[in-house]
Amino acid sequence: MSREQIAHVVDHVGHFGDDNRAGIERTLHRISVMRNRAGEPVGLTCRVGRAVFGSVRLIDDLIRSGKSVLILGRPGVGKTTILRETARVLADEANKRVVVVDTSNEIAGDGDVPHPAIGRARRMQVANTSLQHNVMIEGVENHMPEVIVIDEMSTELEALAARTIAERGVQLVATAHGNTLANVVSNPTLADLVGGMQTVTLGDIEARRRRTQKTVLERKHDPTFDIVVEIRERNAVAIHPEVGTAVDRMLRGISIPQEARRLQPDGRVETEVEEIPGNESEFFPAPFEINEVGRRRSDRDRDRGRDRRERPVQMVNGRDSGRNFDEPAEPAKLPKQVVTKVFPFGIPKTAINEVIDETSAPVEVVDFADAAEIFVTTKSHYGRRPTAVRRAERDGVMVHVLRRGTKEQIKQFLKRFTHEKIRADTGLSDAASRGFNGEIEDQSQNGRSREALRETEAAISRVVAGEQRVELMSQPPYVRRLQHGLAARNNLGSASLGREPSRRVVIRRRKR
Repeated sequence: MSREQIAHVVDHVGHFGDDNRAGIERTLHRISVMRNRAGEPVGLTCRVGRAVFGSVRLIDDLIRSGKSVLILGRPGVGKTTILRETARVLADEANKRVVVVDTSNEIAGDGDVPHPAIGRARRMQVANTSLQHNVMIEGVENHMPEVIVIDEMSTELEALAARTIAERGVQLVATAHGNTLANVVSNPTLADLVGGMQTVTLGDIEARRRRTQKTVLERKHDPTFDIVVEIRERNAVAIHPEVGTAVDRMLRGISIPQEARRLQPDGRVETEVEEIPGNESEFFPAPFEINEVGRRRSDRDRDRGRDRRERPVQMVNGRDSGRNFDEPAEPAKLPKQVVTKVFPFGIPKTAINEVIDETSAPVEVVDFADAAEIFVTTKSHYGRRPTAVRRAERDGVMVHVLRRGTKEQIKQFLKRFTHEKIRADTGLSDAASRGFNGEIEDQSQNGRSREALRETEAAISRVVAGEQRVELMSQPPYVRRLQHGLAARNNLGSASLGREPSRRVVIRRRKR
């Protein structure tokens, strides 16, 4: 095609607006121009517009109900054709005052005289596409419509104007690009049309009741559109008759019922109810851990042989202590390998989860520090001594410090869990030699670590025998972390006193 031919077509169609669209007067065709950097036309896209009578039959009862309807579908599926027929049906057959906000003259054609396909509906043209929201408000204030028809809502200002119109009691029928309701909910520009989303922090009781994490997504306000129609193909649609309820269920991860309609060749409308499974929703919330407390000692003993994640034995600060000194020191029959719960602080959870998947390490990343057995952080974070680190050391959670939060450092940290058979036996020596052997071997001063743990075992025995507290000798940070972890494994409290290099650990009974 030559430039002369393109120029000939451009000269014989209507005026191209700022959206590079034009039309042919008294037709529904749309001509879109492609320009070079100098603004000269170098290509054209010609779309044939048709007035298809009866195309609104699948949703005729919805648009006559007086409720606002949002029509979704991929480009070219027929949204504008249905919108054009909607304007005619409401204006001519339902005898309503209908105003069409025609952004690109695509609904009612080019020129000052609207195409007969919209019937007695009045058309307001938009001079500048960025000001469509102003034309929408102007139509409500100046022309007293009962229904406003809008094509291709795409900006936040238009969504806000649509909400203002709906709150004034005017019915809206509009289209937007998107295949499903979930696409609109996850679209930050259009989410306001169906109620929007906001992050809400739940209380502990409500989070446990919902069995979700404490931070969840909820609908911000009532949706602008009462009904959402998803156009699957020209003669098949899916309908959400109550948008607010559908969005709530979607954000909660609950299955969503929807109505599917299909137009048969003989003119009948076939209807069936479908259900979107909740576990396939991208908004499905993560589980909120609930620790079972208050069980009888006999129940705890019976469950001792289960996995640590399942057996609710004696709970201390939301964690399984692994030992009960009131019972005989009979070894419990535990699995050979137990999943260790780790809480990362200052290290991305996604990075740890990737390494866990690669190495198949028996480690689980938890969301709360009080549910963890190991508190892992970086040297820079540990040096600042934040509240989370101090609380973990105070509660007796083992704190492991990495030089940096790189993937290689994380692999070195998780390597010990891949090859060891972690045991939580009640014998102190066994716990020291097996549960902490990997940690001791990682350090360069094995002799000092072993001697410190022997001292810790002796101190634990004295506290178990009746002493209130035993103060240990000063040790470097990595040894003190081992001592804190050993005390926690034996259901005892521990704390660090003094300043470096004389900082030391105190073993004591836990406060009831």
